[in-house]
Amino acid sequence: MENELQKKQKYTADDMAELRKWFEQQDLQGDLQIDDATYSPKLSDTVVMLLEQAEICRDNPKMQGCLCLLEKIKSLLEERQKA
Repeated sequence: MENELQKKQKYTADDMAELRKWFEQQDLQGDLQIDDATYSPKLSDTVVMLLEQAEICRDNPKMQGCLCLLEKIKSLLEERQKA
């Protein structure tokens, strides 16, 4: 499945503001198994750190793993809300 970052290749400052706003509106309590190899014991802290890193690295295509993780987390939370 192709995520938004793979389609986009680069986030603008407006994209980052929108992503940050989306996460600020979510309940990030507890933990989350993001994928088979990635676990967040405290999701709220993980998202804060990933957003900070994403702001710094968003212009560098080689350093966008943080954006990939944020997109995975967002997708998982959206799926959880639908259930």
